[in-house]
Amino acid sequence: MSELQALIMGLIQGLTEYLPVSSSGHLAICGTFFGLSGEDNLAFTIAVHVATVLSTLVILRKKIWAILKGIFDTTTPLWSQERRYAACILISMIPVGIIGLCFKDYVEDVFGSGLAIVGCCLIITAALLTMSHYARPRQKEHIGLKEAFIIGLAQAAAVMPGLSRSGSTIATGQMVGCKKEDVAEFSFLMVIPPILGEALLDVLKMLKGGTEAAIGSISLTALSVGFIAAFISGCIACKWMIALVKRGRLVWFAIYCAIVGSSLLIYSLL
Repeated sequence: MSELQALIMGLIQGLTEYLPVSSSGHLAICGTFFGLSGEDNLAFTIAVHVATVLSTLVILRKKIWAILKGIFDTTTPLWSQERRYAACILISMIPVGIIGLCFKDYVEDVFGSGLAIVGCCLIITAALLTMSHYARPRQKEHIGLKEAFIIGLAQAAAVMPGLSRSGSTIATGQMVGCKKEDVAEFSFLMVIPPILGEALLDVLKMLKGGTEAAIGSISLTALSVGFIAAFISGCIACKWMIALVKRGRLVWFAIYCAIVGSSLLIYSLL
């Protein structure tokens, strides 16, 4: 992987991790175009995912600090707002934790990561975003444990390449009645532990297979370029996406996903 390819892949990862268009799907498209294999450059995959988590921590640092302070504040009620929020995040992690630990390899073996499956999942993402745009559920005051678990199910389904994690969770949250100003931040915060957990599993996989094999042909310079690009673009996309959700303009991403998904299906059939 060259430095230019690392730059492009890092920018794509950072932007598409937060925009509802599927980072895994776009990386698969870009990897196919460049003739790259994610398995050959596992270290790069780990680096850009950690970079996007870091961008979340930076953009939502005030929210995260408030939650942490509230959890350990002994002067507040036992079931305080911050502890309830933390419990919702933990609940949302259960489905993806089960899928990630027990069935991720099975899902990848059965469905693969070819452009046809990416195209199908992008079309599903478009359908979810469209449904959330027209849905008018009764608004709930707070994200509750039940809503958190349902959103968590959407996140677990997004292990499929092309099914946007942010798009699925935000759209599902809106359809179950969560407020727009709450669901985007919750979507980005709930994904931090699963991404870090997946990165840890990948590190173990890398060590098991041998560091040299996992790094492949990527240089330290290219790795650094990809990390920085993913971090900077992730910061921009995270902040932009929160503002977009509040204004309710995700339907344009549905059109984009539908066009790209349909194009990939046509390309796969040719």
